[in-house]
Amino acid sequence: MSVRLPGPERRESILNAAQRLFAEKGYHGVSIDEIAREVNVSPAILYRHFKSKKVLYEAVLQAMSAQRESYVQTVINSGTSFEDVLTGMTQVYISSINDNPDLLRIELQSLLDRNPATSDFFKNRWKSFTDYIEFSLNERLPYETPNREITILTAGLMFQGMLREALVQKYLQPEDRLEDVSLYELSHELVRLFLRAVGIEKSRLSRKAVISG
Repeated sequence: MSVRLPGPERRESILNAAQRLFAEKGYHGVSIDEIAREVNVSPAILYRHFKSKKVLYEAVLQAMSAQRESYVQTVINSGTSFEDVLTGMTQVYISSINDNPDLLRIELQSLLDRNPATSDFFKNRWKSFTDYIEFSLNERLPYETPNREITILTAGLMFQGMLREALVQKYLQPEDRLEDVSLYELSHELVRLFLRAVGIEKSRLSRKAVISG
């Protein structure tokens, strides 16, 4: 028997159930009937709160965006070097996944679903990283560096891939190969390896980059 909840509480319970199911099965793998069963209500009641699955999915993303980390304070508190700021941003991002692994699950599902709303959402989540890395490397790398423009354009994607794969290993695999690595250690090691890959062992880059979001 369904427990009668106030409207806001019912809506929140639907959003929570939908988030779990979308994270597990993706947008196309979940039906409205399945979500309704999860919260023990009829589809008619669910439709009173969300007129379609698309609207419900967008509401789930909106709820997640409300949790979106802000990097501005991180930049202010992280010193002036490139590695310090990037490490601080990485720690914020890792912490967000640690608090809510469904963010990572839905991101990976979105790559298969090819849902424009999801793709835009996760592009924006990574934009702070790519903007900061591209701007910073443009200041830091000498103009005579071979393939300089390609290095700058691909560096942000490379770091995104490194960080995402580390999080997949830590939070989504049956066995956590990084179990003995703290979030603090993980963030520092990823940045250290990234800087070595782009040819920067020690950076004294001043904090001038504009952070989006």
